[in-house]
Amino acid sequence: MSCLALHSQTLRQRGFRMTPQRLAILESLHHDGHLSPTQIYARVRQTGMAETTVYRTLEFLANNGIIASATAGNGHLAYELAQNDHHHLVCRACGQEVEIEHARLQSLYAELETVTGFRSLGSHLTFFGLCPECQTNSQ
Repeated sequence: MSCLALHSQTLRQRGFRMTPQRLAILESLHHDGHLSPTQIYARVRQTGMAETTVYRTLEFLANNGIIASATAGNGHLAYELAQNDHHHLVCRACGQEVEIEHARLQSLYAELETVTGFRSLGSHLTFFGLCPECQTNSQ
């Protein structure tokens, strides 16, 4: 089953329809993840979708676990399809991103749950630092 068909099925199981607006946004994220709301709007505006509709639809899809939001390297919000849990390392100097599988942080999540009593319902962490190349260039 394709990714878009799976998301459509998920929405139907929750009592929602796959509207043309939802489909257009998911298709834009399907090819290139980590897009800002402005970038998504630029890709879907030819469909006649208003910018406010893009923001409302992004919020709806994120609240239903279909897409995930994260802070991009520039400090702005970015969205991607919520497929596999992962996190990011972002270089503050050049913006290079490295994905970190969630499994690498599983023990940290378990410890935080034990210490705080909170239960994780999913998250997306972004760590900032300097990549090896920028560390070398700053010395």
